[in-house]
Amino acid sequence: MPASKPQPDAHSKVLILGAGNFGSCLADHLGDSDHQVFLWSREADVVSHFNQHWKNLRYLHEHDFSKNVTAVGPDLPDASFINKMDVLLFAIPTQFLRLNLTILNRSLPDKTKLPLLIFVNKGIEIGTNALTLEIIADTCGSDVAKAATFISGPSFAKEIVRRQPTSVSVASFTEAEAKKTSALFHQPHFRCYTGSDPIGIELAGALKNIYAIAAGMSDGLGYENNTRAMIITRGLAEMTCIGTAYGASPLTFLGLAGVGDLFLTCSSSSSRNYTVGYRLGQGEPLDRIISTLGSVAEGVSTTKGVKTIIENLGVNAPIAERVYEVLYTGKATKAAVRELMDLPASRELELPPTAGGPAQQLMEKLGLQGN
Repeated sequence: MPASKPQPDAHSKVLILGAGNFGSCLADHLGDSDHQVFLWSREADVVSHFNQHWKNLRYLHEHDFSKNVTAVGPDLPDASFINKMDVLLFAIPTQFLRLNLTILNRSLPDKTKLPLLIFVNKGIEIGTNALTLEIIADTCGSDVAKAATFISGPSFAKEIVRRQPTSVSVASFTEAEAKKTSALFHQPHFRCYTGSDPIGIELAGALKNIYAIAAGMSDGLGYENNTRAMIITRGLAEMTCIGTAYGASPLTFLGLAGVGDLFLTCSSSSSRNYTVGYRLGQGEPLDRIISTLGSVAEGVSTTKGVKTIIENLGVNAPIAERVYEVLYTGKATKAAVRELMDLPASRELELPPTAGGPAQQLMEKLGLQGN
């Protein structure tokens, strides 16, 4: 296991890759906590405007960012720059992560002394159905994946920059790395809880977006509180069953990254995935919604990967399956709801065995058998 740099102090150098909503809000949070933050964007006009005005042209554009944040780009930072960093934080959408990690791996410092590696993206890679952990292992090696830390939970960017009380889950296979990440972010308005189930954290963060689309569809169709509560509760049951069959801990789905983030994204128009569902419920075609959304809704691509995972695991997840059919087979939203309500009565929750599953294969790939 490679050793990372010492515990981040009050003046750590942090490189955040990805200047979208969440990457930008975390840059502001860390800059306001007296860290020296570099925010990478692939868009030259975003970099130039930010360094002149401390505002992001594309996201959170009304917010004045911390003066401790400097924008860099549009090219990816080189090895000499990365070697000076104490922390690398990846806020790149999952579908673009493999390419960027492949390039950046050439610039990673000596892997016996890695910077603290943090990932905040939520999704499953199209085509491979890989979680971020597996993408990291494929591109940077298993030792880097074992040292990686993941942050997830109910955390809208616009509320974080307004310093509203927020809590997140922080998980890693390496407890010391989770504690370092928690110490880096923890503030009176931003509380971190550590855990040791990064696979569950990843799955929860990806899966909840599917049910946010379902909740948005329900509201777009004009259904009210009973229906939304049903979707959230049954969505949590499906998430827990999928995660348990995959090999994650069912308890993870009762935490901030599970039910916490699920409740948030299913209940607010600030959620991109909820918005996609709402507009589908209103009758808009998916291609028009995606072209005008203005940001990435990870749940749309995640649904495709989860459909394959559900089939491979033999898990019953009717809400996720109907969302897939609406997104990719042209099923009408009202027909999807009718089919769900016409299903025969069944037991409320039966968890599959936790042994085995894709998680076990990933653990073996990382050399963590028996841990």
